[in-house]
Amino acid sequence: MTQRIDVNSLAKRLEKPGVCVFDVRFYLEQPARGRSDFAAAHIPGARYLHLDENLSSSIIPGKTGRHPLPDPAQFEALMRRNGINHDTLIIACDDGPGLFASRLWWLLRWLGHTQVKILDGGFKAWQAAGLSVTQETPRPVAEGHFVARPDHSKLIDAQEISQRLDDPSLQLLDARGPARFSGENEPIDPVPGHIPGAANLPCTANIDSDGFWLDSQQLRTRFEPWVAADIELVSYCGSGVTACHNIFAAIEAGLPEPRLYIGSWSQWITDTDRPIATGA
Repeated sequence: MTQRIDVNSLAKRLEKPGVCVFDVRFYLEQPARGRSDFAAAHIPGARYLHLDENLSSSIIPGKTGRHPLPDPAQFEALMRRNGINHDTLIIACDDGPGLFASRLWWLLRWLGHTQVKILDGGFKAWQAAGLSVTQETPRPVAEGHFVARPDHSKLIDAQEISQRLDDPSLQLLDARGPARFSGENEPIDPVPGHIPGAANLPCTANIDSDGFWLDSQQLRTRFEPWVAADIELVSYCGSGVTACHNIFAAIEAGLPEPRLYIGSWSQWITDTDRPIATGA
């Protein structure tokens, strides 16, 4: 069953009980812009969540990546304040490509909430379809009873990766663009390059030129070089955010769910003993 929903299907379900839209628009170079864009226009009833404030916890310099996982108890409380129950259908929406919506999608699944979909095409597709938008603040809701049950089997840490760098049954997939993967251009992190043995699978190629997800067969073709019963996939990126995009794509392709290296490149480089590779 697909993990995405189109704008027309959402429009038909929007007023029904048990549906909640979370708008997670975010821009790395302008952290406040997503919230201001939401205030200017959003899907009726949608609620805003901020990547740094709600979908991540505080950075521990020298230990974590740039976007550590939120504390499960705090995230549970956040969901309850927004009226989320165990059977609430949650729709994750960003400005279109799903780069941040996939982070919320993954977080909810990690914490045991599987009733979650990504809005295909995001807010741009909603507007392009001529559907209604609002500036209204969402109405208060009764507190929900969401319970966070972290599934740590969905994660892999730097220690296990280090121990398995020469293990042919583990394949790392780097979701960053080719220039960052090769080390040719690194605009964010202080050290360029990638984890040795990783393959480059830029997550931005999971969508078409209009910002919609490729179909399941097209996505499967992207993963084809690493599809084998004896290969376990691991997804990482710069900080554990867009790596979720590739995990979403793998599931949409009908493949086993890759594990997430949440610290990703920004954590890997905090230990100078860890090896670094450059080039394609």
